[in-house]
Amino acid sequence: MNLKIGELAERAECQVVTVRYYEKEGLLKKPPRSEGGYRLYGEDDVERLKFIRHCRHHGMALDEVKELLQYRDAPDSDCAGVSELVDRHIDDVEAKIKSLNLLKKQLIRLRGKCPRNGAVAACGIMQGLDNPALCGCAPEAE
Repeated sequence: MNLKIGELAERAECQVVTVRYYEKEGLLKKPPRSEGGYRLYGEDDVERLKFIRHCRHHGMALDEVKELLQYRDAPDSDCAGVSELVDRHIDDVEAKIKSLNLLKKQLIRLRGKCPRNGAVAACGIMQGLDNPALCGCAPEAE
């Protein structure tokens, strides 16, 4: 099967620019070209691109995806590294959740400083954004 880049992108439900980017980053192999210079892809490329997109959907960073692709390309290798990678990713997700919960608390605290009506000059949110110490959102306030 010889798919052009637009057909590959359509099959993997992404943009052509995404295909080019993943190729540039080494996630997709450089494809052969037609006599007219068009990139030509096969079913393996479709499946690889879908795998990459699925990893990205789960918030995997490009370096994590590259590592997972190495495992995917060596199906007989030990999967302990895959489990370790996912454990690290889970730790990263938990850290992001903690950070987002802190941000939510800061925004709620900031939101409580404005009466919802009145002049912007008297708005506690605007004052807090001008001076983080006033809203209790400054890093040293945590």
